[in-house]
Amino acid sequence: MNMKARHEVEQHTNEVVTGADVLIDALVDEEVDTLFGYPGGAVLPIYDAIYRSQASFKHVLSRHEQGSIHAAEGYARVTGKPGVVLATSGPGATNLITGITDAMMDSLPLVVFTGQVANSVIGTDAFQEADVLGITTPITKYNYQVKNVSDIPKTVKEAFHIATSGRPGPVVIDIPKNISSTVELDQLEEEFSLPGYQPTTQPNPLQIVKLADALKNAKRPLILAGAGVTFAEASDQLKEFAEKYDIPVTNTLLGLGSFPGSHSLSLGMAGMHGTYTANMAIYECDLLINIGARFDDRLTGNLKHFAPKAKVAHIDIDPAEIGKNVPTDIPVVADAKETLQALLNTSIEKPDHDEWQDELQANKTNYPLWHDRSNELISPQWLLEQIFNESNGEAIVTTDVGQHQMWAAQYYQFDKPNRWVTSGGLGTMGFGFPAAIGAQFGAPDDLVVSVVGDGGFQMTFQELSILKERNLPVKVIILNNEALGMVRQWQESFYDERYSESIFSSQPDFVKLAESYGVRGLKVDKEEDVVEMLQDVFAYDGPVVVDCRVVQQTSVYPMIAPGKGIHEMIGVTK
Repeated sequence: MNMKARHEVEQHTNEVVTGADVLIDALVDEEVDTLFGYPGGAVLPIYDAIYRSQASFKHVLSRHEQGSIHAAEGYARVTGKPGVVLATSGPGATNLITGITDAMMDSLPLVVFTGQVANSVIGTDAFQEADVLGITTPITKYNYQVKNVSDIPKTVKEAFHIATSGRPGPVVIDIPKNISSTVELDQLEEEFSLPGYQPTTQPNPLQIVKLADALKNAKRPLILAGAGVTFAEASDQLKEFAEKYDIPVTNTLLGLGSFPGSHSLSLGMAGMHGTYTANMAIYECDLLINIGARFDDRLTGNLKHFAPKAKVAHIDIDPAEIGKNVPTDIPVVADAKETLQALLNTSIEKPDHDEWQDELQANKTNYPLWHDRSNELISPQWLLEQIFNESNGEAIVTTDVGQHQMWAAQYYQFDKPNRWVTSGGLGTMGFGFPAAIGAQFGAPDDLVVSVVGDGGFQMTFQELSILKERNLPVKVIILNNEALGMVRQWQESFYDERYSESIFSSQPDFVKLAESYGVRGLKVDKEEDVVEMLQDVFAYDGPVVVDCRVVQQTSVYPMIAPGKGIHEMIGVTK
């Protein structure tokens, strides 16, 4: 019974319900279909209400709270709906901190419910008490602590609204254990008003005129598309805009898929491990149109050399990002889709970009991504190419953080939004596998491939239990180089090959590990076996873990070294 149904009952009886029941009704009213969580003492009243309610949503029991929240992130990234998490007080809540921070930096909508000790003992260092409000204030869009059971419906509605509107992000609701207190239905507060929170969605017409004039006069325009394009569901408008005015497009790491990677105007990913063509386009352009990207340091390199010849336009729904890192000539605080539509509705004389396009195409031809093939073990870049080919480019791909993440970004070509799930701003190891679980719940009919390193997978592999319980057909591809690959690469390049604690002296048998959870496990160490293995794995109706032995000494190139400019790449050619 949801809130609406309870109110219909209340018209005839003065029904008394517990706060836990009210919370479950509020989740149903928000059309939550999946709740990721882990029980504990402070949230037992909520779990009892779930048991009694036969609610329409499913509860997914992780084996660690970090698994819950990364799964919720994967769900949110793929569906665009808020991921919802429930954990107990104290260590349950603090185990969520990494995931909350990750979601905040990557603008993922989450609503996180944490248990808390009873109101009567808050502040006394009671058993499993933690200052959740104090801890999460810097890493959330907003947070709440429920004081009165009657406030639950309104608080939940506010939280979902804040998490999903404007720039998405995580919202935390801390709920004391005395939520089991009863309340009469006519005392519940449901309506909310947030006059101080009104994100600007429509662009200022004057700024549209300025941007149109800049585009009319530009000889070397460039679009930088970030994740904000995806969040705004503006991929179609971006493609139409780029094609209409013949503007090349480069993506940030998190923006991959917001513009088709196979499109002739696509230059690939920009930044530390971006393509030569994309990075040189940023360096040489005379108009840079940033749509929904935050100019982070892994994109820009040394700011002194970032787009030094360009007039910079920045379209972002979050005004705090505009001018934060890169001086902006044309600021547009608005929703990306609304802004692109306004530009499409504006009559702009199409300039001649033929010379610029010829230069970029020459760079594509002369400086493509490259990699060596291996006579022993497997070339990781080649492996990613085969994953792309055998999945027909249609998979949802999740990753951890490190070399495998960059190879996936470089060699798996994303033509659609919401197919790329990775940890960008925080760079969280252990993210990729549980994020794949959440992605599979969000897109049950799609192929989900989790590309992970042997280091990151060992942080969260306990969530294999979920694959077995739910028969989730996630395909886990471990790029096993028996090392912390990116750490090893940096030690090789910048620390005179002093490999301090980056090489694993022992590892589990990943095949036996998978099988111990009741999941199919495979191992492959020869390139000649890869294609047949992938065909088998992708056709298999169930979860699979594949231990792929790749060359340890392989590095990710091109690369912008720390402190260098975006045009000062190393490893551009062999």
